[in-house]
This record gives sequence, C-alpha cells and structure tokens, in this order.
Amino acid sequence: MKDLLEHVQAGGLLAEGRSVVVMLSGGRDSTCLLDLAVRIAGPAVVRALHVNYGLRPSADADERHCQELCRGLGVALTVHRPAAERSGNLHAWARAERYGAATGLAAGGDIAAGHTSTDQVETVLYRLASSPSRRALLGMAPRDGRLVRPLLAVTRQETAIYCQSRGLAWLEDETNDAEAFARARVRRRLVPALREIHPAAEQNVLAVAAILREEAAVLDSLVDDVLVGASTVELARLRALPEALARLVVQRLADGAAAGPAAGVARRTGEILALGGHGTARLDVGAGVRAVCERGQLRFEALAP
Repeated sequence: MKDLLEHVQAGGLLAEGRSVVVMLSGGRDSTCLLDLAVRIAGPAVVRALHVNYGLRPSADADERHCQELCRGLGVALTVHRPAAERSGNLHAWARAERYGAATGLAAGGDIAAGHTSTDQVETVLYRLASSPSRRALLGMAPRDGRLVRPLLAVTRQETAIYCQSRGLAWLEDETNDAEAFARARVRRRLVPALREIHPAAEQNVLAVAAILREEAAVLDSLVDDVLVGASTVELARLRALPEALARLVVQRLADGAAAGPAAGVARRTGEILALGGHGTARLDVGAGVRAVCERGQLRFEALAP
C-alpha cells in the first residue's frame, strides 16, 4: 500500500475532530492505529485504552510500554485492570472486559480496533470451521455500531512497515502463536497450507467475504419487508415464504430476543413451522431462546440464565 495514512483517511472511519477510543494492546496493529488516529483526528480527541489482564509475566511491562507510547504521542491513556476473576472461555472473557471498558470510556464517540485484513482472513476461516452459519463467511464489518476497524483493508505486514517508518516500537505477544488456541492454529497451519494451494488464497477469501456482505444487505432488506419492524410474524405467512427466506426471518426474530446472534436457530425452522394448533406452543431452540406460537403468531423469548 503506497500511503497508508491517505488510505485510512479516505476510508472515513477516522476523521479530524471526531473523538475516538483506540484499544491499545501495544502490538504492531494497535500501535499503527493509534498513531494514525492522532495524525488524522488530532491528539485532543483521541484516547487510548489498555487492558492489563494480569495473565502474563510481562503484563506490567506491557502497560509501561503503552504509557510511554501515549506520552510520546500526546494521548491520554486509561488502563483497565479487570476486577472479576475470569470464567469460561478465556478469549470471550477478555473480549467482554475490553469492549465493556471501551464502551464506558467512549461516551458518544467511536471505539477503534486494530483488526487488519490478515485478521479478517483468519476470522473467516476459523468461523467457517467452527460455525455452521451463513454469517460465518461475512467476516468483520468496517463499522459495527460505534466500533470501527480502520485497518481492515491493511495487512499485518503493512502495519509493521508503517511502524518502522515512523520509528514506533511495538510489543510481540508470544501467546499469539501459542497453538493451544484455535486461532493460532489457523494462523500457523491453515493459512500457509491454503497459500501453498494458491498464492492468492488470502485475497480470494477476502473477496468472497466482501461479496457476501453486499449480498447479505440485500437479504436483510427482504427480511425487513416481511417483518416491517415487528417482533412477531404470522405463522401462516412464514410457511408461505420460500424456505430460505423463512430461515432468515426466524433467525432475525431469534437474534432480537437474544439481544445478539442466536447461533444455529435458523436450522430449527422446520420444527418451528410445525408448531401451531390450539392454545400456546413452545419450543426451546437453543442459543438461550424459545420459540412461542400463540394465536397463530410466532415470537421468540429469551430464557432465564
């Protein structure tokens, strides 16, 4: 990429005077992003967030590195240290801590993450293997509400070259390549294997994801036409729809009840369409939601934890 600054500026996700919280790990991608945010938006409206999870021996040294970096760039830094003990999936816990802290800090501004096109490829491949869902192939969006990803068309190699050209030191997290984590196995094994099959494998994955995101917008508009903003649908009407569209409507309603992706519910559409008869029929469909058919209307409700 000839001029990364011009490219990111043209993307419009960072703009002069627009406040933004940059999630700063200290790695090459987030370091590159923070410097670009300062150059584009201005240091007065940029704030950095570093999360010290306390999980690695170098955690405090990483925090000090981020403090020095922010002092050099003239950026205010907030350090978040999770108080609660982690439970369940480590990455999910860390993500919840990170985005929760960023949301509280951002007020009305944006939150910027340093995800690159390299991350996008790994994300699509990981989800393809682990999730039987159409959405698995869509990858990450450049903007998702207040969350922006200005580097999503930039490779990890390009962020390293940028940092070197700007004299910016970054941290290397040895756990990124620890094969105990599935994402690391995708990075170290699967991506190189695909590259051996075809040298443009990564670019082809990115191209397919971009096409599918555009087509997803068309499909979403069809679902909008069916629901017209409602959280229920007539079961008879749902049965009359093409099967693929019925699955999309079911998934949209389930997502709304779950207040987030209710993975896999669309696969239960056939069982849901079989509900009916007199009175009220209920069916637990997984993902923490239940389908309810009442007086010919289908709706979903969240189950108690």
